[in-house]
Amino acid sequence: MTRALEGIRVLDLGEIMQGPLAAQVLGDFGADVIKVERGIGGDMMRSLDRVAGETGEPCSYYVAVNRNKRSVSLNLKTREGMAALHRLLAEADVLVHSYRPAAVRRLGLTYEDLAGRYPKLVYASASGFGETGPYAHKAGQDMLAQSLSGMARTVGDPNLRAHILPVPVVDYASGMALAQGILAALLERERSGRGQRVSVNLLDTALALQTLESASLLMYQRETNWVTDWYSGIFETTDGMVTVLGLFRDNALHLVCKALGVEDLSRRPEFATAELQARNKDKANEVLRDTVRALSTDEAIARFDAVDLLSAPLLTLEEALAHPQVLENGTITQVEVGGGRTTRILGNPVKLSRTPATTRRGVAEVGEHTEPVLRESGFTDDDLARLRASGGIR
Repeated sequence: MTRALEGIRVLDLGEIMQGPLAAQVLGDFGADVIKVERGIGGDMMRSLDRVAGETGEPCSYYVAVNRNKRSVSLNLKTREGMAALHRLLAEADVLVHSYRPAAVRRLGLTYEDLAGRYPKLVYASASGFGETGPYAHKAGQDMLAQSLSGMARTVGDPNLRAHILPVPVVDYASGMALAQGILAALLERERSGRGQRVSVNLLDTALALQTLESASLLMYQRETNWVTDWYSGIFETTDGMVTVLGLFRDNALHLVCKALGVEDLSRRPEFATAELQARNKDKANEVLRDTVRALSTDEAIARFDAVDLLSAPLLTLEEALAHPQVLENGTITQVEVGGGRTTRILGNPVKLSRTPATTRRGVAEVGEHTEPVLRESGFTDDDLARLRASGGIR
């Protein structure tokens, strides 16, 4: 089967999540991804999982964003290691990295350093806060981006002043944005024959995730909060919990009461408008709580569906991964992690009908493919011996 990105070679110098995720997306659709890792330990993501450290298992976080890659270990602090990287760059279509500006300059790997030498190269960089400006020197991290972007201050609970999401949603969105930019640059290269620079950062991505909220603030100084601005409810059932939303409904509380077969609370003055229903929803939900608690989750969802209200079970991640809809979507895939073992992880969420994402290669050990990849680029036995002797490869 022909794959969407077959024939595209990617050098992945990224670490942690942004860059590696973008490179994995390209690999899922057929690109030949060479992960260039430093030293013996490789990508620092390999050592972040405490359970893996205690059990000797592969790091689950690393496994999640590094399938469909071959690993080459180069010491870029040596002249020989850097020369080997340039041999790989001469045959690459895309370079992905997540180095800070000072490190890139020190290594001689800025866009300006490479653009003239490799004019067809798509140069993709991921950073924390941008590559110029007062925060350019700082190490980026998802939770810091949530903090700096205002996202952590947008909470639906009036008792909380701030809330950091315990999921690296900004990292993931940034990696997907980087993949999008790379694909756009590759498509444009088909017309111009020239590569270009693609850059994303966590801060811009965190703000982009607040596109609607930013528009209302910038246009007419109104803060939008989808939790507090509309009626909603989270209710316990006999076997779990459900979430009900009043979005896109003029009188959501009327529909909730109709679904539950109880008095129409929207006839009371304190719930007479959508704005009042949002403002006083805790009071309304307290009245409804016992009625919902007598229903199973499936029964409650069926009732809300019958009146065309937005609702869903409130699941744990473990429950979500086992949900019939997730299984039907084919969301979970299997990947090899060495030693003949396989594990389950999430696959690519993007579905193509003719050239779908595939898992063709498991997760490599550090430097597992160093010699085969370098031989493909013309390195001889003597070349490899000199590289080993110099410390350029490990």
